[in-house]
Amino acid sequence: MRVVFMGTPAFSVPSLKKLAAAHEVALVLTRPDAVRSRGKKLEPSPVKVAALELGLPVIEAKRMTPEVLDALRAANADVFCVAAYGCILPDEVLTMAPLGCVNVHASLLPRWRGAAPIQRSILAGDDVTGVSIMRIGHGVDTGAYCAQASCSVPGKTADELTSELAELGGDLLVSVLPALADGTVQWTEQDESLVTHAAKIEKSELWLDPEASVLDNLRRALASSDAAPARCSVAGKPLRVLAAAVCEGCDVPAAGAFAKSGKQVVLGCSDGGLQLVQVKPDGKRAMDASAWAAGLQAKNGVWEKLS
Repeated sequence: MRVVFMGTPAFSVPSLKKLAAAHEVALVLTRPDAVRSRGKKLEPSPVKVAALELGLPVIEAKRMTPEVLDALRAANADVFCVAAYGCILPDEVLTMAPLGCVNVHASLLPRWRGAAPIQRSILAGDDVTGVSIMRIGHGVDTGAYCAQASCSVPGKTADELTSELAELGGDLLVSVLPALADGTVQWTEQDESLVTHAAKIEKSELWLDPEASVLDNLRRALASSDAAPARCSVAGKPLRVLAAAVCEGCDVPAAGAFAKSGKQVVLGCSDGGLQLVQVKPDGKRAMDASAWAAGLQAKNGVWEKLS
């Protein structure tokens, strides 16, 4: 089967690699090189890197120009496969390939339509999430789906969950293409009464808060990323919380207070204690909380939500 693949971030790479192993990938579309880390240097997308390693032709495009449309037609693909491309596709593209255009979405639709389904599933305390293979339509993730696969959520960071869902999505995408080709695929329309929306994460949503529950604060740490880090202020000094845990069997300070005991630092939340495991003080490298605690002069004091 000839395939055109469209994707950009690391989440998309397993789908591309699995497609390339099973089918003929005629063309890869990805977003243009961009500043993707803290430096000012332009970097290729993870999909571009993977495509070049596989020896596949790549076009960088942030919109469907006449030149890009010509390239898509020339690819003469049976199907277009999309995984987090980051570009709105016009009707002409959606109907160009005989088998249409299918998308790998990182949730169990109709739950978590939108830009940040993985982080939203963590923040909401979902027990299960997954991936859906869906048709692309005019709305945001509103199309019917033909296959889903699930995995557990609790205790996983956004990066860990993203990697797991990326592999699931790639396997599921490859598994449904034969049924798509022979016409036996079955589509399920989404139940609009069950829809939830995964809006883009705002930085302030992941700030730790003494008035929040310990589980809510833990989930903020798990859902955090470089783009939206979990942060707070301890003893008047701001820091990023890279990893944390619910404090079991320890003395829990009052909400808004912190306590240092040996190499352990516990933040008092509304209903329990959050133990810091790994932190990154502003202007310093990431470190184990025990190493950071060694330089913390006060044994107790106040921690606060950033303002």
